[in-house]
Amino acid sequence: MAQAQAQVPHPPLEGAQLVIGTIAVSLAVFMNVLDTSIANVSIPSISGDLGVSSDQGTWVITSFAVANAISVPLTGWLTERIGQVRLFMASIVLFVISSWMCGLAPTLPFLLASRVLQGAVAGPMIPLSQTLLLASYPRAKAPMALSMWAMTTLIAPVAGPILGGWISDNISWPWIFYVNIPVGAIAAAATWMIFRNRDSVIRKAPIDGVGLGLLIVWVGALQIMLDKGKDLDWFSSTTIVVLALVAVIALAFFIVWELTAEHPVVDLSLFSKRNFTGGTVALSVGYGLYFGNLVLLPLWLQTDIGYTATEAGLVMAPVGLFAVLLSPITGKILPRTDPRYIATLSFLVFALCFWMRSRYTTGVDTYSLLLPTLIQGIGMAGFFIPLVSITLSGLPGQRIPAASGLSNFVRIMCGGIGTSIFQTAWDHRSIMHHAQLTERANAYNPLFDQSIHQMGAAGLTQPQAYGLFNSMVTQQAAQLGVNDLFFVSAGIFVALIALIWITKPERAGGDAGAAAAAAH
Repeated sequence: MAQAQAQVPHPPLEGAQLVIGTIAVSLAVFMNVLDTSIANVSIPSISGDLGVSSDQGTWVITSFAVANAISVPLTGWLTERIGQVRLFMASIVLFVISSWMCGLAPTLPFLLASRVLQGAVAGPMIPLSQTLLLASYPRAKAPMALSMWAMTTLIAPVAGPILGGWISDNISWPWIFYVNIPVGAIAAAATWMIFRNRDSVIRKAPIDGVGLGLLIVWVGALQIMLDKGKDLDWFSSTTIVVLALVAVIALAFFIVWELTAEHPVVDLSLFSKRNFTGGTVALSVGYGLYFGNLVLLPLWLQTDIGYTATEAGLVMAPVGLFAVLLSPITGKILPRTDPRYIATLSFLVFALCFWMRSRYTTGVDTYSLLLPTLIQGIGMAGFFIPLVSITLSGLPGQRIPAASGLSNFVRIMCGGIGTSIFQTAWDHRSIMHHAQLTERANAYNPLFDQSIHQMGAAGLTQPQAYGLFNSMVTQQAAQLGVNDLFFVSAGIFVALIALIWITKPERAGGDAGAAAAAAH
């Protein structure tokens, strides 16, 4: 990832400096990771306030993810040109400014532009946080430092939905972005105080400008196509057709260019390695499914089941319990076992959780909502670390930064694409189920006729009875649509296990620091 290995060696920090430095880096990471989930439960509030549909509201999430994915591969080059401490500081300060802009946004386009900036400047923050943290601790204590870092990245996604829900219900949605301002200010001040004299060597590194341009074009065209597809009726729209052609052509040129460039922005030759390909695809598709469902579940709870944003956030919270408790155990047993076993168990747990959710009804109770989320934490504990270990296994040390960057790029991009696909698929499945259910609603159906008469006996006029029945059908159709996606997610997680077992991880491959750096 960040090629900070070329920095001037600095002695480990001690005493108060070590404590303050660790807190500063952790706060920055917490703020960054928090923003990947805090907006999930606030989409209905943001959509309603800005006068857009819920599926347009999800662009707030996808725009951040795509910009973040594109900026990650640039971390190494930016580090060499600017210095790791200066780049980390710049990322924090610009993240705070873009968060302030998000909160002030009067329209959806302004909010999306601010989120793109926020995602772009967030890219270097994660890898550089680990670089600074590892350099602050003695080598013998590196596992402890990385465990503390991992705890931050696990707690933030749990706190995000709860905090986002509470803020949306009790204050207003702009404050989900304003909370970054004091946190970022403290992190920036503490970082500069502790790390300002520990910067890396600056050198004029070459940049693959053509490759970067092609990357932005094909990823941007693909994401806009996925986000706008529903509104423009997909391929019946000239705009969607043009976007699809641009994405395909730019991707083709990007692949050819990156395979022949002297200093590629991403090293695509890594996909010739079986472990890298199997691990990256399994991790990225699995993350896309997880993140897509992470957005879908609270949106469904609020729009169709009647939950508040706070209640939806609390339903998502238990996922962190087992994840936090079991992640250190995973780290301890991983060196002594085959990571494919842990990853397989993780995928089976994810499949079980989504299968349980596929059996929900419109009368679902709180216990049924919480149980799969609680169990999912077990899967989370064995998801990132083993798969990253597999991905980097067998690679020489000098290729690990590039492999980490490419793996992260694919994973984050799949998260944004997964969100778009799930939103569109839910809409399509709901429309299909609504049509099928209303086909049976006619005078020749005794159950339908009986229901209308009962509503009439309760004092409803015939138009009112038909309206109420249509509302019930709409809710049921949305329920069946979301159940379809949960069931498909379970099946895909089971199928992905095959990708895990085409790999042959080498016990001595990679190093713990680089593996952990790729794990986010």
